[in-house]
Amino acid sequence: MFKPIKKTKIYEKIVDEIKDLIDQGTLKWGDQLPTERELSETFKVSRTCVREAFRILESQGFLDSRPGDGTYVTSNPIDSLVQPLASFILKEKDHQLELFEMRRLLESQLAYLAAERATPENMTKMEKILRRQEEQIANGETGLDSDSDFHHALAEAANNRILLHIINTTIEFQAESRESYLLGEERAKKSLAHHKKIFSAIQKGDGELAANAMREHIGDVEKTLIDTFNEKDISIKKKT
Repeated sequence: MFKPIKKTKIYEKIVDEIKDLIDQGTLKWGDQLPTERELSETFKVSRTCVREAFRILESQGFLDSRPGDGTYVTSNPIDSLVQPLASFILKEKDHQLELFEMRRLLESQLAYLAAERATPENMTKMEKILRRQEEQIANGETGLDSDSDFHHALAEAANNRILLHIINTTIEFQAESRESYLLGEERAKKSLAHHKKIFSAIQKGDGELAANAMREHIGDVEKTLIDTFNEKDISIKKKT
């Protein structure tokens, strides 16, 4: 019935503290939060931890990040609509296969829309992320943060805030499984190749090609993880 208690990560504590301030009314809808630098000094943590906390809170509909302006406690009706779904996904995050099924459906459509709607700024952002992912892999890293950033940037390019929040939520809650997928240089390179294929289709403005490339990418990640989990299960059974 009971499960081992997982060690809380620093950014999760920041998420909980900001949520508490919102629940208590100390932070109200429309309030602007201090900058990442200011909060990192207040919490005595790295800016990376604050940035990760912001990303999670934004994906759950609590915050709205406005480039060049700041981060605000959201008051947009769209966020209120998405929040219950985000909470549901959080509770159901162990059902990885269903989440992958959801991602295949939604992210393929996001890729389609991105091919139609991406601005030059969106294109530049995705291209920079791909270059950073390539550099990280060349340095022996998994490129997990760049992997997340690419999917986030693509969702932004689709210009649909409801889908953006939903897909960001599923991506955040699948962080551990995606990290498992990216372990090993060949897998990381394969993920990068998929991203480049998707981006190429978006550059061409070919929605169908972009959607198919995204379905192929999500399907490959899902299959690899299932095979890995099955192998571990077989290994455990052999030892017992």
